[in-house]
Amino acid sequence: MNTITVCMGSSCFSRGNSQNAELVRQFIKEHHLEGKVKVQGCLCRGLCKNGPNIDINGRIYNKVSAETLEQVLAEGLGLKE
Repeated sequence: MNTITVCMGSSCFSRGNSQNAELVRQFIKEHHLEGKVKVQGCLCRGLCKNGPNIDINGRIYNKVSAETLEQVLAEGLGLKE
């Protein structure tokens, strides 16, 4: 099972992960990945200056915006877009 961890620390949350968390849920639904992807939140990991941060299967993606999120998810989950 794939795991997506969205940093919900105050810096990442205010820089865009509040919106990104919902967009991740939408992406999973649109691509019929329910049951194949676990989504969870985490508190700050100390990478604030590079945030907002999202971890997909152990790989950390930095400065993830609403505009880049779909590409990040496709890459991280090994999907062809």
